[in-house]
Amino acid sequence: MNSTRYRMSENEAMSGIQFVTDEKGRKVGVLIDLKKHGAVWEDFWDGLVSESRRKEKAIPYALYRANRPKRSRPRG
Repeated sequence: MNSTRYRMSENEAMSGIQFVTDEKGRKVGVLIDLKKHGAVWEDFWDGLVSESRRKEKAIPYALYRANRPKRSRPRG
């Protein structure tokens, strides 16, 4: 990290959210109370992961089934 100093400011519109700003007041990060907003964060994270994998080559289902690890114990 560079020598820029950061400060946290409370978001007045929503509790449980804090923006981290640099010395010029630019938002550079966010802190989220996961007890309060955990479900929303999981949805957001899933979207980011999905988007990051968008250009990955797909694996045919039959190939996946043929190569996946076998269960060591039966279900139930």
